[in-house]
Amino acid sequence: MKRLLIVAYYFPPSGGPGVQRVLKYTKYLPEFGWEPIILTVENGTFPAIDYSLLEEIPQTTKVFRTKILEPYEIYRIFTGKPKGIAIDVNVIKKEGQKLSFKEQIAEFIRATFFIPDARVGWLLTAKKKAIEICKQHNVNAVYSSSPPYTCSLIARYVKRKLNIPWVAGFRDPWTGFISAPKRWFLPALIDRSLEHSVFKEANLVEVAWLGIQKDAQFKFPELPLGKFIHIPNGFDPADFPDIKYKPNDIFTITYTGSLYGRRNPESLFKALENLMNAGIVKSNEFKIRLIGRFGNEIHQMIENTFIRNQIEVLSYLPHNESLVHLMKSDALLLIVDESKESDEIVPGKVYEYLGTNRPILAIGPTNGAVAKLLYETQAGLVAHQSEIDKIGNNFLNLFNLWLNKTKFEPNLDEIAKYSRKEHTRQLSEILDSLCRKKLHPKN
Repeated sequence: MKRLLIVAYYFPPSGGPGVQRVLKYTKYLPEFGWEPIILTVENGTFPAIDYSLLEEIPQTTKVFRTKILEPYEIYRIFTGKPKGIAIDVNVIKKEGQKLSFKEQIAEFIRATFFIPDARVGWLLTAKKKAIEICKQHNVNAVYSSSPPYTCSLIARYVKRKLNIPWVAGFRDPWTGFISAPKRWFLPALIDRSLEHSVFKEANLVEVAWLGIQKDAQFKFPELPLGKFIHIPNGFDPADFPDIKYKPNDIFTITYTGSLYGRRNPESLFKALENLMNAGIVKSNEFKIRLIGRFGNEIHQMIENTFIRNQIEVLSYLPHNESLVHLMKSDALLLIVDESKESDEIVPGKVYEYLGTNRPILAIGPTNGAVAKLLYETQAGLVAHQSEIDKIGNNFLNLFNLWLNKTKFEPNLDEIAKYSRKEHTRQLSEILDSLCRKKLHPKN
């Protein structure tokens, strides 16, 4: 069996969507002739903790953890944010939304010194350990999962030192993305140089959505099309409990994940307020369940909305418990970030939503990648954030499915294409090909 070193910051007990891709690769790669060896952090500051995910790691998997110098506790103290308040969902603001003076100073420090990101301190221990693992275990290839982009720099170091085939995996674009700090010219120049070197030196760049590839080729037009491979996010049928859907007593629509400035439910709230004011929907006929981590402005939005009594808020739940809520819901809510990348963004949760076979109410670009996916799978309805009336009409369509007890029938054949196991098979074939090219470079 060949061996693959996976460099990933987000790995159990880290929770959240960022961990799922690597976790499922780890779970299924042995079935396709690859033994994954994990290099991750020992003391990471994760946005969510989910110990239940540790049970999914095969017992034979070797996991190496090294210490990382994390700056987030200093940031928390400096900005006056108490423990328990999520940092990431309070950093990504709406366009034009103001930061406090302390937040402005903290953002300047982040943009100036933390290049490529705040996990750069992991380089101090991870580079040496990665080389040690590769030599001791005769590693055949390396896979890095970014963000954080520091993971790519660790893998780049291994490639340079040992000339091992390297697939650089990206779940989001690098410089200029919605979550990236606004750097002044010198740090921006350094960050862009690091980004270019990774795309150039990796044997292949694996992207979770096509917008990542488009972004990279726009920045670096000389990169060949053959440098990129698209393996979308997906869902693992083995994760889903054996629950047969039964309509709830009141129409229940559920959201799981994070909400913050640029990803918020304000347009849905407005649409439902209009429906209630018009007497089309009554307050005792529906419930919105929000599960996850939310920025302070989202909590204020919920408190201030006319429909606040119809909203149930639950904090982050273990992955398996979250899936139970999805399976028992009458419909699922998907919200795409409001940003210049909106047309291309495909949140990882949409695939898990697909796996439930429940109808999806999506709020985002009507001609974007999410809309295309939902059209192909016949899994839901989409309206833009600005289309309040259309959002209301889409809500009513799904509400009437529930009211009339109409069976929802998505395209199951299309949905099946997004199995995590199938995606792992694709990655294994790519790794096999890279290893053959190294052995027979002329072929």
